[in-house]
Amino acid sequence: MSQKKKASHPAINLMAGGTAGLFEALCCHPLDTIKVRMQIYRRVAGIEHVKPPGFIKTGRTIYQKEGFLALYKGLGAVVIGIIPKMAIRFSSYEFYRTLLVNKETGIVSTGNTFVAGVGAGITEAVLVVNPMEVVKIRLQAQHLTPSEPNVGPKYNNAIHAAYTIVKEEGVSALYRGVSLTAARQATNQGANFTVYSKLKEFLQNYHQMDVLPSWETSCIGLISGAIGPFSNAPLDTIKTRLQKDKSTSLEKQSGMKKIITIGTQLLKEEGFRALYKGITPRVMRVAPGQAVTFTVYEYVREHLENLGIFKKNDTPKPKPLK
Repeated sequence: MSQKKKASHPAINLMAGGTAGLFEALCCHPLDTIKVRMQIYRRVAGIEHVKPPGFIKTGRTIYQKEGFLALYKGLGAVVIGIIPKMAIRFSSYEFYRTLLVNKETGIVSTGNTFVAGVGAGITEAVLVVNPMEVVKIRLQAQHLTPSEPNVGPKYNNAIHAAYTIVKEEGVSALYRGVSLTAARQATNQGANFTVYSKLKEFLQNYHQMDVLPSWETSCIGLISGAIGPFSNAPLDTIKTRLQKDKSTSLEKQSGMKKIITIGTQLLKEEGFRALYKGITPRVMRVAPGQAVTFTVYEYVREHLENLGIFKKNDTPKPKPLK
């Protein structure tokens, strides 16, 4: 069972979550760029029977041909969405936990903690993550499909990319692959919050303390963050292909039909292993990312609460430290 804990002020969750997300993006975005390039490499290059480069070679190629800053392509889209994303993630997670609390004991079961995490993942995917990722992926992949020789990139930055996508393809283009994104975020956050909460509860009981050392918070964040990518890698690969694709033929198909078409084509042309393209940099990006997120979040939240700027909610609520 999860421990009972007073809820932090919503402003504290917003500020701590936004800060944590910003640090996570700055630290781990290059690995996400490498992951996206690995997932789209084969189809764009059109090279058959050639083993795709690994994550080290892919990263080195990006650095040599495009420069160090190319590893941060699409970061603007991530940074713009990071504060609302984290605010929605943590606030919706607490909201769903409140709905699922046992009224008699005031605690939330492990199963309901997972459900609350799933709900938080779906909520953030629909409201923030999917539009942000469509823009990010277009920025990360645009050098692979130059329109004409000696012509600059189509998208100058995240805002220009979003504007161009909406103007040329409609608002619906920002929600291409939303069902896959929601499924990915649901499994990620369901596993993430559940594993983190239980490991944290175990260590709190073991040490007989409420606040764990930062290195322990990082370790359990690393473990919880590594679980999701292995369970939903095929969804993430198909989602990336779908969001990258701008062909009009797909627009006439339903959402599920698009998923089946891309998935079938991927398996037929490249085999089952292609569904796990980019899994190494994804795990290397997501797991440390969660370690950074939880560590910074705990640190910032604790210090904001100690400052006493925001009045705490005195009503006890079932809430493990995140």
